[in-house]
Amino acid sequence: MNYAVMYEYAVDKNSGQFKAPFNEIKNEARVFTYKDTAIVTPNSDTPYSLLWLDLRAEPMVLSVPAVEKSRYYSVMLCDGNTFNFGYIGSRATGNEAGDYLVVGPDWKGETPAGIKKVFQSSTQFSLAAYRTQLFNPADMPKVVKVQAGYKVQPLSAYLKQPAPPAAPAINFPKIDNEMVKTNFFEYLDFALQFAPAGPEEKDIRAKLARIGIGAGKTFDFKNLSVEHKAEVLLGMKEGETKVEQYLASGQKDINGWKIGSLFGDRGFYNGDWLKRAAAAKGGIYGNDAAEAVYPLTKTLANGEPLDGSKNNYTLTFAAKEFPPVNAFWSVTMYDGKTQFLIENPINRYLINSPMLPGMKKNPDGSLTLYIQNKSPGKDKESNWLPAPDGPIYIVMRLYWPKTEPPSILPPGEGTWQAPAMSRVK
Repeated sequence: MNYAVMYEYAVDKNSGQFKAPFNEIKNEARVFTYKDTAIVTPNSDTPYSLLWLDLRAEPMVLSVPAVEKSRYYSVMLCDGNTFNFGYIGSRATGNEAGDYLVVGPDWKGETPAGIKKVFQSSTQFSLAAYRTQLFNPADMPKVVKVQAGYKVQPLSAYLKQPAPPAAPAINFPKIDNEMVKTNFFEYLDFALQFAPAGPEEKDIRAKLARIGIGAGKTFDFKNLSVEHKAEVLLGMKEGETKVEQYLASGQKDINGWKIGSLFGDRGFYNGDWLKRAAAAKGGIYGNDAAEAVYPLTKTLANGEPLDGSKNNYTLTFAAKEFPPVNAFWSVTMYDGKTQFLIENPINRYLINSPMLPGMKKNPDGSLTLYIQNKSPGKDKESNWLPAPDGPIYIVMRLYWPKTEPPSILPPGEGTWQAPAMSRVK
């Protein structure tokens, strides 16, 4: 999945989703909408800046500007293994300006003068995903100003030294959703050559090598016997089922919301490939729990599937029981089948805490969100989260969760709990 996104964003200029070549930052002066389909469950709260790094020739220096204290921002460093190997930003490093070094798996060296911290990617290609908080539509020019302060340059340029030889050109194999199904192992062979085996991977890499999968190898599915082909396809189907089951049951169920912690660094996964695969399928490039927690649901607390073609729903936060965060929280609506944002008459994909001043509270100070396909009426439209005309998938995003009680942390065991969805009678 990571290779497919990288191909669309940084390699294929005609993909329709292309952002920028490697080692160039692409700032999005907008939030994602229903038209964005490269990534499932996209975040529509924080305009993104995306930087795909090619670390083969030399490390890259990421510089961030000073950001006002009230504005949350983060730079998540995520490598080809989808390990979150480091953070820059409000929670991790503060809102001051600074220069940070991102290095490849083989780099060894001293920390250069002026560099605040060194982050090591486990793969030669890596993603830096910048999230910059937007308070409201009128705030976009200020976000653009912050984004203009995000800089990237090779270490040699930063040190004002001659550049090392360029890395060899690569013939990146074309990929799309259909091609993954038929050429899965070819993509795996290709991607693994840029991902040196970690200590926890020795056994699985040896097993894969035995059947011709790995860096420099070619697994030729076409030449297998009918029996072997059937076994491989069966194995892949079983694997897919395991991932689905893990997403459905591998997290805590609290009031119908699935809450867990699927994202982290190499140590976090510790060789748990199933968790890593579930994280990628559930919403690739998600944050560590310390940075954000994502309660998600497709059902009522009793397990009944949410469906905008059949019912209307409400979600009520009691007075003084809003999600406990240092930054902000949101509730985002997705199509239950595709996990993409949905087209709707008021162009509203989420409700978040910066919108609270414009929303109607109940007499007791609680807040009710109206989750339905058609408008609940003009008097309630400020609190309307438009739903699809069919299966519903809802994700909460709780940025920089508080650590002191009441807290959502640790995920699934915290003292704060997301309220249950209610079906309108």
